Amino acid sequence: MATGDSDTASAASSPVPTTDRGPEPAVRCPYCGQPFRDRRLQRLHCGRVHPHRLSDRERAAFERALREERAAIRRFRLHVLGGLVLLYFVFLLTYAIVT
Repeated sequence: MATGDSDTASAASSPVPTTDRGPEPAVRCPYCGQPFRDRRLQRLHCGRVHPHRLSDRERAAFERALREERAAIRRFRLHVLGGLVLLYFVFLLTYAIVT
């Protein structure tokens, strides 16, 4: 049995299934090579991890992505708060009707 065959046999008997990771990532960090799904995540990474290496243009892109991220998080928090308030009043009305 060749070494290539033993690798194949051990991989086939492995309890952990091998899965396809999908296509190559859309972008990589130009400084450390870390992969990202989209450019926005790459810009946020570069601004947080490599701030001393950014050019003025990259810094402006990071700040724009950060503003967009903060706005998205704020919208998410408001939606969650609205859902909790709605849930509270549903339980309150249900309690008032049942008792």
